[in-house]
Amino acid sequence: MLAPALDTLRLTLHVLAATVWVGGQIVMMGMVGPSRTLGPGATKALARAFARMAWPAYAVLVVTGFWNVSTFHWSAQSGAWKAVLIAKVIVVAAAGLGFLLHARSTSRVGLAVWGSLGGVASIAALVMGVLLAG
Repeated sequence: MLAPALDTLRLTLHVLAATVWVGGQIVMMGMVGPSRTLGPGATKALARAFARMAWPAYAVLVVTGFWNVSTFHWSAQSGAWKAVLIAKVIVVAAAGLGFLLHARSTSRVGLAVWGSLGGVASIAALVMGVLLAG
Protein backbone atom coordinates (compact mmCIF):
# COMPACT_ATOMS: atom_id res chain seq x y z
CA MET A 1 0.00 0.00 0.00
CA LEU A 2 2.93 2.34 0.64
CA ALA A 3 4.50 1.91 -2.82
CA PRO A 4 1.76 3.75 -4.77
CA ALA A 5 1.93 6.64 -2.29
CA LEU A 6 5.72 6.86 -2.65
CA ASP A 7 5.45 6.67 -6.44
CA THR A 8 2.93 9.51 -6.37
CA LEU A 9 5.17 11.58 -4.10
CA ARG A 10 8.28 10.92 -6.22
CA LEU A 11 6.61 11.77 -9.52
CA THR A 12 4.77 14.79 -8.12
CA LEU A 13 7.99 16.26 -6.71
CA HIS A 14 9.80 15.61 -9.98
CA VAL A 15 7.12 17.22 -12.16
CA LEU A 16 6.68 20.15 -9.76
CA ALA A 17 10.43 20.81 -9.75
CA ALA A 18 10.48 20.64 -13.57
CA THR A 19 7.70 23.20 -13.77
CA VAL A 20 9.75 25.58 -11.63
CA TRP A 21 13.10 24.92 -13.38
CA VAL A 22 11.99 24.74 -17.02
CA GLY A 23 8.76 26.72 -16.85
CA GLY A 24 10.43 29.44 -14.82
CA GLN A 25 13.13 29.81 -17.45
CA ILE A 26 10.49 30.33 -20.12
CA VAL A 27 8.71 32.91 -17.98
CA MET A 28 12.01 34.69 -17.29
CA MET A 29 12.73 34.90 -21.03
CA GLY A 30 9.46 36.73 -21.47
CA MET A 31 10.13 39.08 -18.56
CA VAL A 32 13.67 40.22 -19.44
CA GLY A 33 12.65 42.81 -22.05
CA PRO A 34 9.79 44.40 -20.09
CA SER A 35 11.82 44.39 -16.86
CA ARG A 36 14.43 46.65 -18.43
CA THR A 37 11.89 49.48 -18.42
CA LEU A 38 11.72 49.25 -14.61
CA GLY A 39 15.30 50.40 -14.12
CA PRO A 40 18.88 49.28 -14.64
CA GLY A 41 18.90 46.69 -11.84
CA ALA A 42 15.46 45.18 -12.37
CA THR A 43 16.55 42.31 -14.59
CA LYS A 44 19.28 41.26 -12.16
CA ALA A 45 16.87 41.49 -9.23
CA LEU A 46 14.36 39.24 -11.03
CA ALA A 47 17.13 36.80 -11.94
CA ARG A 48 18.31 36.60 -8.31
CA ALA A 49 14.74 36.05 -7.11
CA PHE A 50 14.23 33.31 -9.69
CA ALA A 51 17.54 31.66 -8.76
CA ARG A 52 16.39 31.34 -5.13
CA MET A 53 13.60 29.08 -6.39
CA ALA A 54 15.26 27.53 -9.43
CA TRP A 55 18.37 26.05 -7.83
CA PRO A 56 16.46 24.17 -5.11
CA ALA A 57 14.12 22.92 -7.86
CA TYR A 58 17.16 21.72 -9.85
CA ALA A 59 18.39 19.85 -6.77
CA VAL A 60 14.96 18.23 -6.33
CA LEU A 61 15.04 17.24 -10.03
CA VAL A 62 18.41 15.55 -9.66
CA VAL A 63 17.44 13.71 -6.45
CA THR A 64 14.05 12.58 -7.74
CA GLY A 65 15.61 11.74 -11.10
CA PHE A 66 17.96 9.26 -9.44
CA TRP A 67 15.02 8.03 -7.36
CA ASN A 68 13.04 7.51 -10.59
CA VAL A 69 15.88 5.51 -12.14
CA SER A 70 16.17 3.37 -9.01
CA THR A 71 12.64 2.08 -9.64
CA PHE A 72 13.65 0.45 -12.95
CA HIS A 73 15.55 -2.78 -13.48
CA TRP A 74 18.50 -1.88 -15.71
CA SER A 75 18.64 -5.32 -17.35
CA ALA A 76 14.96 -5.12 -18.30
CA GLN A 77 15.40 -1.87 -20.26
CA SER A 78 16.09 -1.66 -23.98
CA GLY A 79 19.33 -0.33 -25.39
CA ALA A 80 17.49 2.74 -26.70
CA TRP A 81 16.04 3.49 -23.24
CA LYS A 82 19.50 3.19 -21.69
CA ALA A 83 20.99 5.48 -24.35
CA VAL A 84 18.32 8.12 -23.75
CA LEU A 85 18.87 7.90 -19.99
CA ILE A 86 22.63 8.36 -20.34
CA ALA A 87 22.09 11.27 -22.73
CA LYS A 88 19.60 12.81 -20.30
CA VAL A 89 22.08 12.67 -17.42
CA ILE A 90 24.62 14.50 -19.60
CA VAL A 91 22.04 17.06 -20.75
CA VAL A 92 20.85 17.70 -17.17
CA ALA A 93 24.46 18.35 -16.15
CA ALA A 94 24.87 20.68 -19.15
CA ALA A 95 21.72 22.58 -18.16
CA GLY A 96 23.00 23.12 -14.64
CA LEU A 97 26.46 24.11 -15.86
CA GLY A 98 25.01 26.44 -18.49
CA PHE A 99 22.94 28.31 -15.94
CA LEU A 100 25.75 28.37 -13.40
CA LEU A 101 28.00 30.01 -16.00
CA HIS A 102 25.12 32.30 -17.04
CA ALA A 103 24.74 33.46 -13.42
CA ARG A 104 28.47 34.16 -13.16
CA SER A 105 28.81 35.84 -16.55
CA THR A 106 29.74 39.52 -16.68
CA SER A 107 29.24 40.12 -20.41
CA ARG A 108 26.11 40.29 -22.54
CA VAL A 109 27.56 37.66 -24.87
CA GLY A 110 28.25 35.33 -21.95
CA LEU A 111 24.77 35.84 -20.56
CA ALA A 112 23.25 35.06 -23.96
CA VAL A 113 25.43 32.05 -24.78
CA TRP A 114 25.27 30.37 -21.37
CA GLY A 115 21.60 31.18 -20.88
CA SER A 116 20.79 29.72 -24.28
CA LEU A 117 22.81 26.57 -23.57
CA GLY A 118 21.09 26.14 -20.22
CA GLY A 119 17.64 26.74 -21.69
CA VAL A 120 18.04 24.41 -24.65
CA ALA A 121 19.54 21.71 -22.43
CA SER A 122 16.70 22.07 -19.94
CA ILE A 123 14.05 21.65 -22.63
CA ALA A 124 15.97 18.70 -24.11
CA ALA A 125 16.07 17.07 -20.66
CA LEU A 126 12.32 17.57 -20.34
CA VAL A 127 11.71 15.90 -23.72
CA MET A 128 14.00 13.02 -22.81
CA GLY A 129 12.12 12.56 -19.56
CA VAL A 130 8.88 12.21 -21.48
CA LEU A 131 10.56 9.65 -23.79
CA LEU A 132 11.80 7.64 -20.81
CA ALA A 133 8.41 7.68 -19.12
CA GLY A 134 6.55 6.58 -22.25
